[in-house]
Amino acid sequence: MALAIFWGAVSLIVYTYVLFPILTMIRGAFWPREHHSIAIAPSVSLIIAAYNEADSIRAKLENVLALVYPRDSFEVLVASDGSTDGTNEIVREYEDRGIRLLALPRQGKAGALNDAVAVAKGDILVFSDANSMYDPDAIQELVRPFADLAVGGVAGNQCYSDDMEDGLNAGEHSYWNFDRLMKEFQSRSGNAISATGAIYAIRRSLFDPVPGGVTDDFTISTGVIEKGYRLVFASAAQAFEPASSSNSDEFGRKVRIITRGLRAVIVRRKLLNPFRYGFYSFQLFSHKVLRRLVVFPLLLLLVINPLLVLRSVFYQATMLAQLVFYGMAVVGFYAQSERIKQNKLITIPAFFCMVNGAALMATINVLRGHRIERWEPKRVETETSETADAGGIMPDAKGV
Repeated sequence: MALAIFWGAVSLIVYTYVLFPILTMIRGAFWPREHHSIAIAPSVSLIIAAYNEADSIRAKLENVLALVYPRDSFEVLVASDGSTDGTNEIVREYEDRGIRLLALPRQGKAGALNDAVAVAKGDILVFSDANSMYDPDAIQELVRPFADLAVGGVAGNQCYSDDMEDGLNAGEHSYWNFDRLMKEFQSRSGNAISATGAIYAIRRSLFDPVPGGVTDDFTISTGVIEKGYRLVFASAAQAFEPASSSNSDEFGRKVRIITRGLRAVIVRRKLLNPFRYGFYSFQLFSHKVLRRLVVFPLLLLLVINPLLVLRSVFYQATMLAQLVFYGMAVVGFYAQSERIKQNKLITIPAFFCMVNGAALMATINVLRGHRIERWEPKRVETETSETADAGGIMPDAKGV
């Protein structure tokens, strides 16, 4: 029995982290689904949901005003979800420059987005975080795939800055570089699995109100797939966000995101039907379900392995490997030394364990019916758009 559990856990882990990415790359490379992408200028509504973003909203609006897109086809809506820190007053300073404030009562991000879409006029809805900084041509690049009538949504490219080189940020940076590559192959296979909140767009006609307690970017972007349209990835549409200021902040953010993400998969469970959605169902289950639950085979492996160490040197080696890996993760999570915090042999295990620990907490949240309706952003100070354009650009990693 112990052997069966050990090898079953190993199989799930290897499939999730190795075989699934390889299968996706093979599918995208050898059986691609192309889509048209040409320069067009449909009417666009950029929607920014904000709650107490006084520290970053001015830089965001300056960045928006620097975007290259026809002004007569571009509107900007800031949906302020009961902000009390001066966010509304800052946004009002920009009303004569075409920025529209929706000063809403506190209701949670889903409600704020729903209210903003209800008054938006654009044929294309672009959604952005309040601290995301866009490349000047990001909107132009984001709307190009909508020239193909089969495309219902476009996921933009959330990037990391070069200054994320220590602690868990370095581990997340490595993960996000790989995830970006996977998005390319997912899109070639038919659909990107989902978009991230920093930058994505859908056709206005395909928007459905977002329910509370779910990840809004996943729910909105996958809604177009449920309606029979494609969700593709536009690597040239780039956005940058700042990292979390501390490991504890990042862990809490991951718990919130994964809790809402698992609930969102439940809302979109129809997409798990392979007879209707084909390869996308396989991608969705592997990436958004198995990967978030892989913490359980990891724990099983750690518990079962000691029962097998007397069988052979192989099981002794696997036990030692686990202890070394988790030991490096502990060092990486609590390290104060800059040299240690820049060592990827330490930071990648730390990030890996932090994400899976957050997934465990999130699974418990879902099982006990805990809902996270509202968010309390903890921001690091946002750079100006001029600094971002000069190359000091910034990240976040959503849709883990």
